[in-house]
Amino acid sequence: MRAFRLRAAEKAFAVYWGSMATDKTFYLETFGCQMNAHDSEKVIGTLEQQGYRQVESEEEAGLILYNTCSIRDKAEQKVFNRLNDYKKLHKQGKRFGVLGCVAQQEGEKIFERAPYVSLVSGSASYRKLPEMLTRLEAGEGRITGLDDRQTDETFETEFTARQNQYRGYITIIEGCDKFCSYCVVPYTRGKERSRTSTSVLHEARRIADLGYTEIQLLGQNVNSYRDPEGKMSFAELLAAVGEVAGIRRVRFTTSHPRDFTRDIVDAIDRVPTLCDHVHLPVQSGSARILKAMAREYSPEWYLERVAWIKASRRQISISTDIIVGFPGETEDDFIQTMDLLAEVEYDCVFAFKYSARPNTPALVMIDSIPEAETAKRLQALLDRQREIQRVNYSKQIGEIIEVMVEGTNPARGQIAGRSSQNKPVNFTSPHPIAPAPGSYLRVMITGAYPNSLVGESV
Repeated sequence: MRAFRLRAAEKAFAVYWGSMATDKTFYLETFGCQMNAHDSEKVIGTLEQQGYRQVESEEEAGLILYNTCSIRDKAEQKVFNRLNDYKKLHKQGKRFGVLGCVAQQEGEKIFERAPYVSLVSGSASYRKLPEMLTRLEAGEGRITGLDDRQTDETFETEFTARQNQYRGYITIIEGCDKFCSYCVVPYTRGKERSRTSTSVLHEARRIADLGYTEIQLLGQNVNSYRDPEGKMSFAELLAAVGEVAGIRRVRFTTSHPRDFTRDIVDAIDRVPTLCDHVHLPVQSGSARILKAMAREYSPEWYLERVAWIKASRRQISISTDIIVGFPGETEDDFIQTMDLLAEVEYDCVFAFKYSARPNTPALVMIDSIPEAETAKRLQALLDRQREIQRVNYSKQIGEIIEVMVEGTNPARGQIAGRSSQNKPVNFTSPHPIAPAPGSYLRVMITGAYPNSLVGESV
């Protein structure tokens, strides 16, 4: 009898460990932009379709994945620091994978830097993930998916696992053909390749059917979109997505000034569901620096597009990106950027110190700016922009605006949301139950800070 019980116990033990082996779990952390965040949604959907289950921490996972960003050196180093922090888990049989831009940029050198990594895949190769996962499960130790930048394929999948509660992302164009002298994106994301307008609209309707009311169209240069079917321009596609039944808000990012056309502003004016916000990176206010950056437009060209936006019937908010301390930037060049800041009066500025990136022409440019000077200029720009935003935001005190709820701040007893102009709004409500993320409320603006509005629901 005792032998029978032992054999039964051994059998149960074997069944338990067998079930653990087939319980394929993964942890995925995303670094970087909204396109990376949406890529991760597609990666998660693909993994789940292959029988994997997402968990909340590295310790719980059998497969640990980092979807990476290499737009700045700091972002890249953060990934390698994370890998180093958790390399001890490799001894427990866990596998590591590096995805995204750092994977495409560094390639097989990642195996040398982090020998415990088993999978390296750039974003253009995600469509091959099922095949790579099969090889990983078979015991292969070094698997790469590194398509060159000439691929014509986009990463479309029916298995997107949408993680955002209130906003559905759609990538309409991948890659970049602009080759700005400081930017690594063309080397990591490949050439520009657009999806058909038919597939974009099909996905927009599917998102609306899932109950989403806000869609954000994505692309490294979203307005460089060229419909392979030849049916629609970017502005026409934007309007068509805005007319999908059930959709209340449509956003798009990021626009490039060289491809920003007047019909985009006309579409925003004409279609109420298109959000009254344009993100239009300028990078510098100096013609000399813009030329060195290979941006292929002048400050005058850029300001003409700003004038189109400001002439709109709607109050369209404008935000931008600026790089400070680009090689050769003189004090006069910086003053020109500050002058442009004052002329445009942006509602938001994302400003960064220049970060040298591998393979880019700017890497070998002379006349680098001392770190202390770059930091000083960046702080001066941020201080000036803070004052501009303080004035801009205070102009909305007394207005009633529509806010989409994104969450709550229990510590302050406030609800957090965002206006159509993409401005954060923190407000109170007389109702005891907080509104669900994705719901819309009318809010009276009662106060303003440089980076947010304050109000009460009405």
